[in-house]
Amino acid sequence: MTKLVLGALIGGLASTGRAETVTFDADPVGAPPPGWTSGSTGGGNPRWTVEADPTAPGRSNVLRQSGSAPFPWCVKQGALLVDGIVEVKFKPLSGREDQAGGVVWRWKDGDNYYVARANALENNVSLYYTAGGRRRTLKYVDAPVAGNAWHTLRAEFKGTRIRVLLDGKPYIEVDDSHIAGTGAVGVWTKADSVTAFDDFTYQPGP
Repeated sequence: MTKLVLGALIGGLASTGRAETVTFDADPVGAPPPGWTSGSTGGGNPRWTVEADPTAPGRSNVLRQSGSAPFPWCVKQGALLVDGIVEVKFKPLSGREDQAGGVVWRWKDGDNYYVARANALENNVSLYYTAGGRRRTLKYVDAPVAGNAWHTLRAEFKGTRIRVLLDGKPYIEVDDSHIAGTGAVGVWTKADSVTAFDDFTYQPGP
């Protein structure tokens, strides 16, 4: 599903101001995570499942994308933010075309959202906005992204200001106004990336 009505994602956590973290440890292995909606911008065959992983930064499970699609995404239902932060631990496992892990915010539907991503094949961090199903680059920055290793990717956003950090180090800080207002948050990959995600954290801003 690439088109959703944003109102269907509204939940009680959107305006609490508390940081919420999803570990996937209580979710059934081999199935999509309950309370999440997934798809891909541009079609294809994404596959989002909860899997056991002894290397998980949390306890035992991760969310893994193992399908192939232009831009797979998976967003948390009931998590709507205008301003705030979204952060995830990710591990790029394999991929010939890409080995990417990303976070999305102000997600309106599968064709309109912001995304920050890190890529282990290219060793860089980048920021995009997707509008009308087309991804547009805002900035690329070289950064070390080791494959088969856990990293922390974080986006902070308030008004038009966006800041992107990898492993605690800021790499991108820009102003952009293409995607405004309330939207969902989630995770993202690209092409044939097989990527694991854990400890997904989001927090509404003031």
